[in-house]
Amino acid sequence: MRRRNWFLFSALCFGFAFLYGPILSLIIYSFNASRLVTVWGGFSTRWYGELFRDPQIIDAALLSLRIGAVNATFAVALGTLAGLAITRFGRFRGRMLFTGMIAAPLVMPEVITGLSLLLLFVTLESVVGWPSGRGVTTITIAHITFSMAYVAVIVQSRLSSLDGSLEEAALDLGARPWKVFLVITLPIIAPALVAGWLLAFTLSLDDLVIASFVSGPGASTLPMVVFSKVRLGVSPDVNALATIIVLIVSLAVVVSGWLMIRSERRRERDVQEALAGRS
Repeated sequence: MRRRNWFLFSALCFGFAFLYGPILSLIIYSFNASRLVTVWGGFSTRWYGELFRDPQIIDAALLSLRIGAVNATFAVALGTLAGLAITRFGRFRGRMLFTGMIAAPLVMPEVITGLSLLLLFVTLESVVGWPSGRGVTTITIAHITFSMAYVAVIVQSRLSSLDGSLEEAALDLGARPWKVFLVITLPIIAPALVAGWLLAFTLSLDDLVIASFVSGPGASTLPMVVFSKVRLGVSPDVNALATIIVLIVSLAVVVSGWLMIRSERRRERDVQEALAGRS
């Protein structure tokens, strides 16, 4: 038994080292004074200054953040509606097709998705004149297309485990369906919506393949700029950029996790108070 526990602990340590070791080394070498990323030349924050003086990186980062925020917001709205339709509308004509179309972007290769969206935008431009060229609009639409599928799956799983007696009790007490959704359903699935928003934002910020298909001149996202830089060799300012992204993502995960735990504890406390008042 002790040998088995030792093996499991070793496997766990090896897995974490395999996953986070390269990230840790990247963070360490972002403070390297040498221009060569494989040679340690002393501690320095030089490359962070170089990074913030690079207008190409700054413009690409701001563009990616703007596209990611818009994409995540629309993906949550559309994905929530799709999750509600699958969970609450029961069996309707075309439900199997609708469910398959929602899940298709999850398993479709990004190359196929990007190529199909490119052909769609080219056809729309030739037929109706919109969108005029490829740029921010086409990238945002493409990201919403595949991000909403992830949000729909998250919302669907949360709604499937939701206690329907709470909504039925509110309806029996005279509340209208839209009020039941706003007052009861929405607060309960709020953690799933936050998780879906963060996932959609991360997927948009990380996407390279699809954005490369549907982008145009003057609309280079951050992954596209980083990829063009590392093709000529990894530079220390790219390490600094990656360190900043890791810090921001880690902070967002910690804050969102704290908010979800706080919301869950408040909900449990409200339920206990309601049960105590009923007794």
